[in-house]
Amino acid sequence: MTTAGPHDASPQTRSHNAAASFQFDTADFERASRGLIATHPTGVIEGEFGQAWNTAKYDFITPDAPSPDTVHPSLWRQAQLNNIHGLFEVAPGVWQARGYDISNITFIAGETGWVVIDPLTATATARDCLALANAQLGERPVTAVIYTHSHLDHFGGVLGVTTQADVDAGRCRVIAPEHFMRETVAENLLAGNAMTRRALYQFGPLLAPGPRGHVDCGLGKGVPLALSGLIAPTQDITHTGQELVVDGIRIVFQLTPETEAPAEMNFFFPDHGWLCMAENCSHNMHNLVPIRGAQVRDSLAWSTYIDQAIELFAADTAVMFTSHHWPRWGSDDVRGFLIQQRDLYRWIHDQTLRLANHGHTAPEIADMLSLPAEFRTESHTTGYYGHLVHNIKAVYQRYLSWYDGNPARLHPHPPVEAGTRYVDLAGGADALLAKARIAYDSGDYRWVTELVNHLVFADPTNLAARALQADALEQLGYQSESATFRNAYLMGAQELRSGPPPRYPAARRGLVRALPIDQLFNTMAVRLLADEVAGVQITINCTFTDLDEQWLLGMSNRTLHYVAGRHEPGADVNITTTREVFSAVVAGETTLDIAVGAGELIVEGEIAALRQILDHLDVFMGGFTIVEP
Repeated sequence: MTTAGPHDASPQTRSHNAAASFQFDTADFERASRGLIATHPTGVIEGEFGQAWNTAKYDFITPDAPSPDTVHPSLWRQAQLNNIHGLFEVAPGVWQARGYDISNITFIAGETGWVVIDPLTATATARDCLALANAQLGERPVTAVIYTHSHLDHFGGVLGVTTQADVDAGRCRVIAPEHFMRETVAENLLAGNAMTRRALYQFGPLLAPGPRGHVDCGLGKGVPLALSGLIAPTQDITHTGQELVVDGIRIVFQLTPETEAPAEMNFFFPDHGWLCMAENCSHNMHNLVPIRGAQVRDSLAWSTYIDQAIELFAADTAVMFTSHHWPRWGSDDVRGFLIQQRDLYRWIHDQTLRLANHGHTAPEIADMLSLPAEFRTESHTTGYYGHLVHNIKAVYQRYLSWYDGNPARLHPHPPVEAGTRYVDLAGGADALLAKARIAYDSGDYRWVTELVNHLVFADPTNLAARALQADALEQLGYQSESATFRNAYLMGAQELRSGPPPRYPAARRGLVRALPIDQLFNTMAVRLLADEVAGVQITINCTFTDLDEQWLLGMSNRTLHYVAGRHEPGADVNITTTREVFSAVVAGETTLDIAVGAGELIVEGEIAALRQILDHLDVFMGGFTIVEP
């Protein structure tokens, strides 16, 4: 659509990156390599769509390679660390596979089989990592799976390590923090289509790996391109101090809600001195709200729970491991690490609110605060995944909302209408571009992207505007220490040059199959085309034979509602089916007529009443535009 890219680093970018200065603990490389037993035999993991993972794509990131001028040197160091992959012994009886997904999978040898912690993002990567562990350490059945929290990269590969049949038969326990399923639905399904599209910018999987493209995600190398699944937990952790014996291993849990995830937990192995800090700690500054979108996290609670973990476990900890990155060994090292992580999130929280209480707005505070020296001396407090600018705005949003209190910004024009007016104010497209080119030549890329964005939204066919904004975004990406900001800038540049990815119907059937019925109904409710069902009132009695459950589903005032455990006499229609069949109909994988014809869905009464709902469910499409109208 515009001139080809990517381009070289500009003189300003080369100067910016050359001036970057940091002195981080060189022991990180020893920690990240410690205990290596074996690597994946080929480095290639095949998935449903071809290669789910290929370590060779990042062979350009060698341990001794100097940072290219198109990558911030600090981010390059993190990319080198995240490029270390394989099966590692963490402690006798504990192993991790790292570098084959954005997250880690941990294997603990129980009395009769594997206790698996966080089975990665996708079935394919979890399957191959389990095979690697079995090949190197001896084959064992998986007797338990522990989900540390409700994010996809910590449960999505569960079908690669166990089956629903094994779980149903009691051969494998699935343990998770309370409200895990509710929060999984809220994050991955109710807003899943929008979040999935935005996640392409956060993680950059469509960027070509290379010095001018994708180098890292900060939290890990990247996200696998393969399908995810879900098996619902069989046991909830409901309070701190709860103790379980899992395949002969004693575990004490610490519940940490509203931290890195709405449902999350740390846990300690008191007989061994092993501490799992889930994703509440990692070797970078984390997000208080990810740029893909999610619920804003409570940085005060986050800091408080890390402090509680220090008090509960640090003195007895021999090794600490997490859901990403590499472990820390020794009680003193662990304590020092946890203290800095604790204080980082507390500092962001307190200083943001201090300045907010002086009347400063989120953008102002983000430009006023910079990390103090105490946090700039450690890579694990550096914003490779989170970013201080974005985290400050997250704290502000949590307490004061997106609105800064100035009524001039209470209800502004949307981007297309505002863009048209700004272009007119500038004296037309040519005049605006002339000013923007002067700013670009001076290296003021932030202003270029803001200014030219108005023209792109006023006229997305203006190739000169698209090209200039892409060039400015690209330079911002090259300068970014944050992997997520780099990926977002470079994805924006790529789509301005080449257009958005193809549009496709969004599907999350791998997750929907495991949903409780109320949450399945909620996914239907957010798809209801409300204007098409004006004045319609319906009641449907639903019986799900596989769950032995009865539900009343209704529609009134353009909304869906439901009640568990009862039917209503005189309902418009009665249906009898299974969750699997009903979710397939709802997802559009089969039709109501086919399900009825096959005897998989039995209808008594007016089938038209059921159609009144099913025929008015919106279809979400991926690939919607972001950097243009």
